[in-house]
Amino acid sequence: MSHASRFIDACWGKPHDAIPVWFMRQAGRYQAEYRQLREHYSFLEMAHSEDVITEVTCRPVEELGVDAAILFSDIMIPLGPMGIDFDIQEHKGPVIAHPIRSAKDLSRLQPLRPEEDLPEVFSSIERICARIDPIPLIGFAGAPFTLASYIIEGGPSKQYENTKKMMWEQPALWQDLMMRLAEGIVEHLSAQIRHGVQAVQIFDSWIGTLSVDDYATFVLPVMQYIFAQLERFQVPTIYFGTGTAALLPLMKQAGASVLGIDWRVPLSQVRRQLGKDITLQGNLDPVALLSSWDVIAAQATHILTMMAHDSRYIFNLGHGVPPAANADDLKRLVQLVHEYPYESC
Repeated sequence: MSHASRFIDACWGKPHDAIPVWFMRQAGRYQAEYRQLREHYSFLEMAHSEDVITEVTCRPVEELGVDAAILFSDIMIPLGPMGIDFDIQEHKGPVIAHPIRSAKDLSRLQPLRPEEDLPEVFSSIERICARIDPIPLIGFAGAPFTLASYIIEGGPSKQYENTKKMMWEQPALWQDLMMRLAEGIVEHLSAQIRHGVQAVQIFDSWIGTLSVDDYATFVLPVMQYIFAQLERFQVPTIYFGTGTAALLPLMKQAGASVLGIDWRVPLSQVRRQLGKDITLQGNLDPVALLSSWDVIAAQATHILTMMAHDSRYIFNLGHGVPPAANADDLKRLVQLVHEYPYESC
């Protein structure tokens, strides 16, 4: 399989012919075909079906013309084999049957054996790579903090009270949980790479709830461990979170090749702040996709103008594609990005 692509080149800061673009949640509910599948299967059934994983992952590449596919799955999927009983509920998200709040609870967490525990994921990766070649496939996992927040709270949260209490009051237990999750993440991503993904993204969706000091103390060391473990594969690594403007300098220290930036901070400001030795990905406000095409084009063009001569830049959203987004607008947006005047430098 050829690894040459403008997406991969941008991840490494190599010259390429046009600004690359893909979208978080580009495989999802805005697609009529996805909604039809969802009428017949639960989300977890879809995420464990080789045929569904393959089809839902490949369609955005074939229909939108994006420069990378991202594996259809969920950050919670590896937690099932690790001993976490959960469901993913429509309009709510992950719900944990028995949250982890104590050392006794944590003893339920088992090491992940990816190929044995989730064979359908890895057979799907091989099928997808064969089907979309030479377009690269991005694998992914959840970051320890974000996974821990679900595991401890029992589901989505606004204040993360129990998570922060464990972090502050039981730092040894917190460290144990984070390292167990980190080992599972490394195993899961390593297996994805072995089976063919050409880049990996770690989603730390809720990390923006932390202060700079708490991130530095309780999260940064484990993220540095994860990215250091993945270095041996020599594939691009992407680190993404929301509400992270204050955390970006520390997130850069975690060691990823690419930082995903949400819509709250201008990319030009991030570039000045972080320097030229890391690729930036982002950061159109996803809600713009619910507006008219003129609004979408104007906001995208503003970002593209800012980053037009930056060889370490990948166009994306500041979070995932909204379910009510229009597929035709996404296709036009891909075309707009690709046709934007660009000279790699």
